[in-house]
Amino acid sequence: MTVSLNERKREILRAVVVNYVKTAEPVGSRTVARSYPVGLSSATIRNEMADLEEMGYLIQPHTSAGRIPTQLGYRYYVDNLMEDEQAGDDSALDISNSLSAEKMREIEQIITHSTRVLSQATNQTSLIMGPQFKKSAFHQMRILPLDEERGLVVLITDTGFIKNKVINLQQQLSQSELHQVVSYLNQKLYGLTIDQVTTSLINELKRDLFRRLEILEQAFILLEESLKEEKQIRVFLGGTTNILNQPEFRDVDKIRRMLNLFEQEPLLFKILEDTSSEDDIVVRIGTENQFEDIQECALVTGTYRIHDKTLGTVGVLGPTRMDYGRVISVMRRLVDHLNKSLSSS
Repeated sequence: MTVSLNERKREILRAVVVNYVKTAEPVGSRTVARSYPVGLSSATIRNEMADLEEMGYLIQPHTSAGRIPTQLGYRYYVDNLMEDEQAGDDSALDISNSLSAEKMREIEQIITHSTRVLSQATNQTSLIMGPQFKKSAFHQMRILPLDEERGLVVLITDTGFIKNKVINLQQQLSQSELHQVVSYLNQKLYGLTIDQVTTSLINELKRDLFRRLEILEQAFILLEESLKEEKQIRVFLGGTTNILNQPEFRDVDKIRRMLNLFEQEPLLFKILEDTSSEDDIVVRIGTENQFEDIQECALVTGTYRIHDKTLGTVGVLGPTRMDYGRVISVMRRLVDHLNKSLSSS
């Protein structure tokens, strides 16, 4: 539970956080005095910093050193003191141009490129959850005749996923017969997520139409294969060495743990899935993260969408000594451009 701070303590805490983020060195009273808007003596500032330490917002790592923020101090800063620090026109332009310059059309290409842009703009490690096919809704199925013996079944979701399969036509079908099959399936399945297209539903549709067209047996194969697919787990990483270059991660054991984490794609997926939220941006600091592997880190996440449908989570992982204002600003801009790029792809 945070305690309300008076204006003097708020400004001193802000000065400590800002200076520590920049230098990674404990902050002393003289440094705070140079940052404080109204002149205060070093002795007064030392007393205020001692109070902030007693309240749990600061800690003194060594007796002779200055002070650094605690997890509680960072949380108070993010919730109450952080200004909306713009990424700057140049950085924003880089994000916009980078995502449009190559006129990318494949979703994975856009996301892969976004991880690189995000890690470069924040100088942290970026993680983006790949879009989940099973969470997409059925939009349309088509059966296109290739020749007298073969046809192409195409499954299209509302988020742009396309699955296709070449099938053998057991009997020659007219275009009107194919249209009859497609119209029926589109009517019954439209708007359902792939998760909702259950085996029992497929069997029900088969019974309803099997008497009329044998072609349905192979058309349903594509739906059944989509249903049986294991949940796709894909997390795209960018700037993995950025976090290892931070002073907090110079310890060999910490480096080993982080490298091990980056190799565990299912765990990374769970971490991002756990932070998925309808909120604009979510900031979790230290032990606010439920996963032990990142409880010495800060994780900033946002959600990306196609046509207002949630597809996945975007994250920035770094030390708790993170430039939160800048990271959040860059995250908002990137998610906005990512949404536009995916919706127009």
